[in-house]
Amino acid sequence: MNHHLLSDFRSAHPERLEKLLVQVLASLMNQGLVTLNRVAQDGMRVRASARSSSFRRKPKLQEHLRDTQAQVEALKNQVDEDAGAADRRAKSAKERAAQERLARVEEALAQLPELEAKRERRQKGDGETARCSTTDPDARRMKMADGGTRPAYNVQLATTDETRLIVGWDVTNVGADGGLMTPMVEQIETHFQQRPQEYLADGGFSSKQDIEELESHGTLVFTPVKAENQKRAKGQDPFAAQPGDSPPIAAWRQRMGTAAAQALYKLRPSLAEFPNAVFRNRGLRQFLVRGLKKVQAVTLWQVLAFNLTRLQTLGWLRQF
Repeated sequence: MNHHLLSDFRSAHPERLEKLLVQVLASLMNQGLVTLNRVAQDGMRVRASARSSSFRRKPKLQEHLRDTQAQVEALKNQVDEDAGAADRRAKSAKERAAQERLARVEEALAQLPELEAKRERRQKGDGETARCSTTDPDARRMKMADGGTRPAYNVQLATTDETRLIVGWDVTNVGADGGLMTPMVEQIETHFQQRPQEYLADGGFSSKQDIEELESHGTLVFTPVKAENQKRAKGQDPFAAQPGDSPPIAAWRQRMGTAAAQALYKLRPSLAEFPNAVFRNRGLRQFLVRGLKKVQAVTLWQVLAFNLTRLQTLGWLRQF
């Protein structure tokens, strides 16, 4: 037993953790204890294990790659030299660390073309300014709750209304929440063979494509209409159908103008932001692992601990 074994156990098997979570929730649903009548989704940015200074453009990455390759080769030669066992172990450890750094730099260069293409699509000529981290190539700079920008991951959670259990989870390196409702609902359907009847999310999720997708498959969406106050100031009805609106979008706009929908939407913070607060209080303010797969595993441990605590609070642990 050593710290390497414990570290691997914590972060190496997200698929098994996800399977366990799904089995527990599916069992509760089969007993009628958990339903998907109403689900709320929210995202929280969690700092990555990387500094802003680790983000470098292509020329610097290529230079860093050459330096790291030379370092790895030099350390290999040192290990091959005749030396004592203790000295060889120390040199082997240094070589492994250098190999890991080399792998991260190579991964950063591999991901850079995609980042360059995204920046180029936003503004022509901006692709060359794209940067990727040599510490954690999967991390991205995101705007945080305090207004600052730091390397982070976007943790997405979907919570039920009646029990406040987490029934959907994901981690992405996309800083914006727009477009993330559909993947979450599809995950829930894959796991439990049903979709939520009502879905609550804040204005950051208000993507027409997402709303149309969910509405057309029978899920009623409750998320704010954008620019509501500005439209009112211009004497426009923000809830009236707009030119080009599809029937699902028009129905969503009309619904959000009703007092019943607005009252229902007020439930969102107590549902969607509840697990976020628990995760923060439990210490999830920065990931101590690197790479999207390991970050997902750590998040799944948090979800599992949260749900087990909720089951204890609800008095349902005896069901297992």
